[in-house]
Amino acid sequence: MILGAFSPSSYLRSRENYFEGYGIKASTKHCIEVILGFPALSHLANFGYHLMRLPFTKMNGAGNDFILIDNRKQSWKLSTSQIARLCDRHAGIGADGLMLLEPPLSDEAQWSWQFYNSDGSAAEMCGNGARCFAAFAKGLSPAESVSFDTLAGVIRAEFLGEEVCVDLTPPGPMTMHQHLLVDGKSIVVHSVNTGVPHAVVEVEELASVDVMKLGSLIRYHADFAPKGTNVNFVQKIAPERIRVRTYERGVEGETLACGTGVSACALVMASLHGMPSPIGVEVKSGDKLKVSFETHELGYARLRLTGPAVVAFTGEVELD
Repeated sequence: MILGAFSPSSYLRSRENYFEGYGIKASTKHCIEVILGFPALSHLANFGYHLMRLPFTKMNGAGNDFILIDNRKQSWKLSTSQIARLCDRHAGIGADGLMLLEPPLSDEAQWSWQFYNSDGSAAEMCGNGARCFAAFAKGLSPAESVSFDTLAGVIRAEFLGEEVCVDLTPPGPMTMHQHLLVDGKSIVVHSVNTGVPHAVVEVEELASVDVMKLGSLIRYHADFAPKGTNVNFVQKIAPERIRVRTYERGVEGETLACGTGVSACALVMASLHGMPSPIGVEVKSGDKLKVSFETHELGYARLRLTGPAVVAFTGEVELD
């Protein structure tokens, strides 16, 4: 039997739900609960296939969207291929990444996360994902603040009305004014790790940048081998405001927003132009984020990212 012969279908059922546990409004008053699966699933058991139904919540932070799974009992072990399929926008739910909420790994945190890019690869940190994860955790266990273990360290978050503010891990050393030969041209790139590595290119007109082409070339540039880097293009649009577009490693394309990316851009622009904290950021989705930080002689500290975290819908998906 060829499983690929079955095409995904969906069952949509509207229901009104304010998601009071999350302390934030859903993206619409009437949320959609989605159950994804395959036709004639009841017949698959006759062939020895046993399917599991996985509950999930779909959220987005400034357009960066994620699948969140309650794994407090640690009963879900997802393979790389399963994660990639769930994140696939044609064959699955569709998302830039997937997170499992699990018990803490340290005494400093209330929870821990397992974070995966849409290709199924693990990632250390994600700023927009962290805000969604914090709101998801609040929905499971109401609190004024949340802390959780990540591969980048312990992340702390607090809730400011319908927005979430996360304390990012301390940024790594900045490398300024790197001259890279890209597609036969010399490009000035600045680099900093804000939980994951980021390259930043300042441009005069963001709308004219070929983010897919140039972003891919820099992402795989030999100077960032072997793991590569995320790539951000930033334009200063006001004394305290910037606009950013990001090519994300692991997604391998442009996303509507990247929290650690806009944070990297804010620090680079503060270094280049003396822009003060906080810095307002406009992202491709049209949403606005805020990056704040403290300036010291040796660099930057207390890096914080504030913005929305919105529930889109909840549902269940059947895994084979």
